Amino acid sequence: MFNSCQQLSRTQQPACPATVHQAVAHRQPTARGPRKQGLFALAALAAAFFFDAPAQQAKAQAVPTATGPGPYISIGGTVAAFESSYGQRVVGGASIYLDLHPHKTYGVEIEAKTFRMHQEADVRQSTLLAGPRISFGSGRLTPFAKVLVGMGRFEYPYHYATGNYFVIAPGAGVDFALNRRLKVRLLQVEYQTWPQFTFGSYNAYGVSTGLSLRIF
Repeated sequence: MFNSCQQLSRTQQPACPATVHQAVAHRQPTARGPRKQGLFALAALAAAFFFDAPAQQAKAQAVPTATGPGPYISIGGTVAAFESSYGQRVVGGASIYLDLHPHKTYGVEIEAKTFRMHQEADVRQSTLLAGPRISFGSGRLTPFAKVLVGMGRFEYPYHYATGNYFVIAPGAGVDFALNRRLKVRLLQVEYQTWPQFTFGSYNAYGVSTGLSLRIF
């Protein structure tokens, strides 16, 4: 299942034509400096939130009991911008996720993400990942860290082929509770690595923001 590159049709060109891959994947970047600096700036901002949140929680007003310690389940969505090493470009996407927390600190996150904006030659990529998540504190500001693993699906240029690969994605961020049910994911930083990618290791990193609803 993983590390596979499947031919779409017997009448099409070979599933992984090197010429097409080289033309798209190794395209020289154009005017990437400002975008890359912007991603690094957002990542630095996320780190600042992460380390400053405990001090802010000490000053923050207490939130209702229902948003504090205890088990909970929430569902949410985000929009994202990632720097992709395939094609050397910033791509846009969206995700939905489910947070399952049987304990106030430890839980599991399941996330489905797809990138379809600012791609070239019909390149598409999507992931379905799950893994442990640790939350810090129980006030309005809740920093968290997670390590997700699972499957990534990559659609090569011009629909020549589709590959399924193993993906590892560590990340961290900060949630802010608006009330007992709604939380804003102020900022999340994430790094994805696809170690078994057909043309060598593929990496992507970026930021996302969104909203979640507590359903239990």
